[in-house]
Amino acid sequence: MNMKNLRRRAEVTASVRRFFVEKGYLEVETPIWTEAPIPEAHIDPFQAENGFLQASPELYMKRLLASGSGPIFQITKAFRKGERGEKHIPEMTLLEWYTPGGTYESLMEDCQGLFLAIARDLGLGDTLEVKGRSIDLKSDWKRLTVSEAYGLYGSCSMEKALLDGRFDEVMGLEVEPRLCGETPVILYDYPAPMAALARRKRSNPKVAERFELYVEGLELANGFTELTDAGEQRERFYEEVALRKKLGKSVWPLPEAFLSDLPNMPETAGIALGMDRLVMLFCGAKTIDEVLAFVP
Repeated sequence: MNMKNLRRRAEVTASVRRFFVEKGYLEVETPIWTEAPIPEAHIDPFQAENGFLQASPELYMKRLLASGSGPIFQITKAFRKGERGEKHIPEMTLLEWYTPGGTYESLMEDCQGLFLAIARDLGLGDTLEVKGRSIDLKSDWKRLTVSEAYGLYGSCSMEKALLDGRFDEVMGLEVEPRLCGETPVILYDYPAPMAALARRKRSNPKVAERFELYVEGLELANGFTELTDAGEQRERFYEEVALRKKLGKSVWPLPEAFLSDLPNMPETAGIALGMDRLVMLFCGAKTIDEVLAFVP
């Protein structure tokens, strides 16, 4: 265990809390155990007794929004099977926040404000040193649509990758490693089939209002303008369940309590940010193990 990094982790966590409290967000705590997790084709939760350990606090937090909570945030544990590597761990720490009335574009601005606040709290000014490169946090962050990124860095178009079932492969091996530069990079407007909980873009329903945030090829956050139509959300869940069956994966009942509450949720923007990876950046760590108190 690296005590210097653990102290820096505590400082980053304190800065995150200060940022959201000062903006008027309510810090909440929701259950880690759930009877019905989000049915996502490529995320596998751990089974626990007659339920599951959460892969995300998203559904419970949205139910709080439907109850009138207003803007909320949470720092919590999340669990995902099969995620172990230099930048992955099965028991991760997530920061999630939700802003009623917000959009994925306002979340992009939140991310920049948060990174700047942390850097300044740590005495780093407006820059972050990553892999020998000085990352400018204050200037406008680079933005690319997914389609543009595939055109620049992929061996095929976004549409061809989807048609051939190679979207994740091309993204992970060809596109993501090239999302580097003198500022963080925002990749946005994902194809609708790759954004099960995001609202479709009204000017182009083939894509959804989803974005991901990268620093030197490292994915840090996944945010979107939330889908609030319960009927459409149910259909999206059915599609994910069908894909899980096609892949030979287990399935479980839909989260009916969430679907029942969803019509009461206001128009909202929400995002999940990996705290472990965020701490890696501010520690200059190469692996996730370097910022953990104990390594499984």
